[in-house]
Amino acid sequence: MYESNTVIGALRARIARLEGARVSESAVTVALGHREIDARLDGGLARGRLHEVFASEEEDAGAGAGFAAMLAHLVGCVADRTGAVVWLRQEEADAKAPLHGPGLAELGFDPAGLVLGLLPDALSVLRVAAEVVRCADVGAVVIELWRAPRALDLTASRRLAVAAAGSGVTALLLRILAEPSASAAHTRWQVRSAAAVPLAANAPGFPTLDVELSRQRGGKAGGRWCVEWDRDQAIFRAAGSQAALSGAVVSVPAGRPAGTAWRAG
Repeated sequence: MYESNTVIGALRARIARLEGARVSESAVTVALGHREIDARLDGGLARGRLHEVFASEEEDAGAGAGFAAMLAHLVGCVADRTGAVVWLRQEEADAKAPLHGPGLAELGFDPAGLVLGLLPDALSVLRVAAEVVRCADVGAVVIELWRAPRALDLTASRRLAVAAAGSGVTALLLRILAEPSASAAHTRWQVRSAAAVPLAANAPGFPTLDVELSRQRGGKAGGRWCVEWDRDQAIFRAAGSQAALSGAVVSVPAGRPAGTAWRAG
């Protein structure tokens, strides 16, 4: 069992070793690279806000975690910002589905820049998250919670939202095997696995996700897109667009589906 103060102290110490001075940033959004999504978000994902990522089905847990990692990587690197990404989760979740370093690296995410905090229960996760989100030198914070813990209510989400707005740190609330409820989040995303489009010579395609923007405070929601992630450029784009642009024509072997659903880790 970890004491919250001990965990917070350890996280702060490691963040201090990884971080330099915080870069002053004037932009308020981070473009995701996908034209339609960026237009729906009025330029991109709002920084310094709380965002929810839902993976409601067990088979989509990896896709949800992957999307959160992609967003955290993109936000943490914006404008040459190299802030560490802090990922907070329960010990129980880590024992069942540990984060996979090579899998994160395949997404372009540097595992060495990840500060992983394991807590005994959801209440501890939320208490530590409220402190870490206030740390302005953090690149982004992923707060992972499974199912529907009683500790996560509207008041708890408001604390995170206020902390994010005050520090400018982007907080990503990753909800696994959960359904949406009252929340102060700026956006809410539903993420599902999707089949990747194979590249030339039947090479594996880019990681592909089915993402739905089901809520946006002060903006339009309701969009749903099949997107792929380009780790080299750190952007999202319409699934299959790269193959279409290259003019690649790929034959599918008999008895094999046209693509393979991507799973994190």
